[in-house]
Amino acid sequence: MAEATGAATAEPHETGDLTDGVRRRDFINIAALSAAGVGGAAVLYPLISQMAPSADVLAESTTEVDVSAIQPGQAIKAVFRKQPLFVRRLTPAEMEAADAVPLSALRDPQTLAERTKDGHHDLLVTMGVCTHLGCVPLGAAEGENKGEFGGYFCPCHGSQFDTAARIRKGPAPTNLEVPEYVFSPDGSTITVG
Repeated sequence: MAEATGAATAEPHETGDLTDGVRRRDFINIAALSAAGVGGAAVLYPLISQMAPSADVLAESTTEVDVSAIQPGQAIKAVFRKQPLFVRRLTPAEMEAADAVPLSALRDPQTLAERTKDGHHDLLVTMGVCTHLGCVPLGAAEGENKGEFGGYFCPCHGSQFDTAARIRKGPAPTNLEVPEYVFSPDGSTITVG
């Protein structure tokens, strides 16, 4: 009989706990965890946001270049992310010379079409940094030595690039880099980056 009374007294107590709903201890736990989450976010936000690039860095992340005034056979120098950028409008003869080179003769085989944008095969945009040791090749300014292949010449170690800025002679392992860029809808400017 003692067992029956013990069971009878235990039953109302268990059902009493279930019907009470959220206990004070549960509320305190939820409030403490919420406060800890808000406090953690308040501490982490400044640490994470300070890693975002500053306004001056974002301003340098893209460069806009007006290409409407560049005449065939002319090249200009611009600056992109603190490095020289060469923009060259190729003549029909320079494009023919680039297309006439068999890919098997190239150290870093790429066609002129692969290095330019569709509809703008006469406009070549490359970084002005030699892929050997980071020197700035000649050939973008009027009267500069363009090397044996009529493109760019790096006087530091003798790398020579053709009219499509592909390595043809010298120690440079790869072609001059073509950065990501897009044309404006009217084709008068490019945005690099």
